[in-house]
Amino acid sequence: MVEVEIRAVRVDLGSNTPVLLLQETGGERRTLPIFIGSPEAAAIAYGLQGVPVPRPLTHDLMRDLFDAAGIVLERVVINDLQGSTYYAELHVNTGTRQSVVSARPSDAVAIALRTQTPIFVADDLMDAEGLVLAADENDDDEPEEIVEEFREFLDSIRPEDFSS
Repeated sequence: MVEVEIRAVRVDLGSNTPVLLLQETGGERRTLPIFIGSPEAAAIAYGLQGVPVPRPLTHDLMRDLFDAAGIVLERVVINDLQGSTYYAELHVNTGTRQSVVSARPSDAVAIALRTQTPIFVADDLMDAEGLVLAADENDDDEPEEIVEEFREFLDSIRPEDFSS
């Protein structure tokens, strides 16, 4: 497994779709791009910035449920790609047993952010899909700028954009 960190959450200009960029922490610094939904992108951006919310959002609720039940999220693993769909796992420990729970990568990453849990990508997946990206002058964006970018994106979309 390759440990990764969130490099950025951006909007792909060609498709006007948010993309999560997970970059390996060592080695070649390959980046795994994962297209995600707008609500999930906002949740990740809020988690990056630590935006306070008056009521818990879904991923905050999951963190609070884990805490209340004594469940420790040990790691998140992005482990598979089938067609154009990525798959992830939450590796949890209840104190008496360990379990693996299937999750969407965007949800798994949003929860990992809120629980300070490490994120990994399966070696074969990173080998097949990882990209070495050129340095981007926007990599040093402050979290507020990332959140503002998503607010602008969310303001620009219409319900018709989601029809098939």
